[in-house]
Amino acid sequence: MTQTDLSAPLPLPVASAEMVARLARRRSAPAQSLIAPGPSCSEVEQILTLGARTPDHGKLFPWRFVVMGPDGRADMAARLTALAARQHRAEKDTKVLAKLANPPMTIMVVSSPIHGHKVPVWEQQLSAGAVCMNLEHAADALGYSASWITDWYAYDPEATELFGIKDGEAIAGFIHLGTLAEGPLERPRPHLNDKVEYRA
Repeated sequence: MTQTDLSAPLPLPVASAEMVARLARRRSAPAQSLIAPGPSCSEVEQILTLGARTPDHGKLFPWRFVVMGPDGRADMAARLTALAARQHRAEKDTKVLAKLANPPMTIMVVSSPIHGHKVPVWEQQLSAGAVCMNLEHAADALGYSASWITDWYAYDPEATELFGIKDGEAIAGFIHLGTLAEGPLERPRPHLNDKVEYRA
């Protein structure tokens, strides 16, 4: 996708029943159920471009992407297996590695805040989370299913070192992409009366 012309105003939003319908049925896919086909190289670039159009206080771009194909993830899962064996829930922590190894494509989103900047680190981390959500919406718009997960290996210091995470960074999420054989089941949603307060 081409870069936006910064000298020209963007179009104003228009009502879209299709977008409303997509948002109304949005549902994360079970990562272990994602199968081929996954997005092509050009579609991945499009997903990343759309994902990067996220709220970002200060225009800091405090995140980065690592696109992980099946071979690299299978190798990583094998290396993580040794670490999982030392976890307090070794059997379960080994089993969840299938979520990392099975999908056709994964985008690792790394939160890379600029420490000491006037924009609080928390706001920069929120931007990384917004990127994850944008990637899911972009994948859906191209006809793919997505799963945003972390799991223990996103927090274990030895595991994050294997992923190339630098000091001050954190894994915001693994966005697994692919196709589902059938639609996922719905999950419970909050009642708005319990979550919304209106003020005059």
